[in-house]
Amino acid sequence: MYLGCHLSSANGYLAMGQKALELGADTFQYFTRNPRGGSVKPLDLKDLSDLVDFLTKHRFGPIVAHAPYTINPSSVVEKTRNFAKLALTEDLERLQRFPGALYNLHPGSHVGLGASEAIDNTANLLNEILTPETKTPVLLETMAGKGSEIGRDFGELALLISKIKLNDQIGVCLDSCHVHDGGYDIKDRLDQVLETFDREIGLNRLKAVHINDSLNPQASHKDRHAKIGQGHIGLEAIAKLVWHPKLQNLPFILETPNELDGYKLEIETLRSLEPKKKKGSKK
Repeated sequence: MYLGCHLSSANGYLAMGQKALELGADTFQYFTRNPRGGSVKPLDLKDLSDLVDFLTKHRFGPIVAHAPYTINPSSVVEKTRNFAKLALTEDLERLQRFPGALYNLHPGSHVGLGASEAIDNTANLLNEILTPETKTPVLLETMAGKGSEIGRDFGELALLISKIKLNDQIGVCLDSCHVHDGGYDIKDRLDQVLETFDREIGLNRLKAVHINDSLNPQASHKDRHAKIGQGHIGLEAIAKLVWHPKLQNLPFILETPNELDGYKLEIETLRSLEPKKKKGSKK
């Protein structure tokens, strides 16, 4: 299990790795560009190379690069779609130089079109962008179903994936707050939720997990993140998710409403809750 948090890229790539290590993390997430606008800084290849060497030296797990919130691949508005296509293409080209990185994307919002047409729009856009040479897996994030979001349940994501031609390049990032708010009982029925995920999508496609508590009850469709142990999911349930035996090779990313000291405490707390191995069991 790799555990980390979302970090700012303002001071460069290597600085993120160094900060993650200070926090006790062995993975992290960052925005590929301004999350609310879409502007992007020139790529510093030396800085990126230094980060890759640093991550290898300190045995970090996969790093998650998050697309900006302003991307809506479901849109039929030409300007919005053109921006999504440009940003996704640029991001994936830049990530070609970042071995082992994962690219996380919100599937989009239909804004009145209906889920079926929106799913087709996102699939069509990804079919325009992805090529056999694309190295970075694209992760579709599970959503809470707020407003007109697509990806509100595993079935919608499965349908979207089925429409992408090069879908061996597609994975999923499961967000604990989103699936809880979307109606899945990860607090008391985690094994059953993972079985449903495996049946509808396939656990082999699960490549990363966002770990957040939720300010709202199950099935609220609100998407309001809370600090670990201060929401309706609770510390015990989140620790079971983080330490679930079927998920131990994945990066777990904290997106809780925290400053860095808060992330450090949450990382320490979750690491301290590693289940004790039964006597005679192998590591």
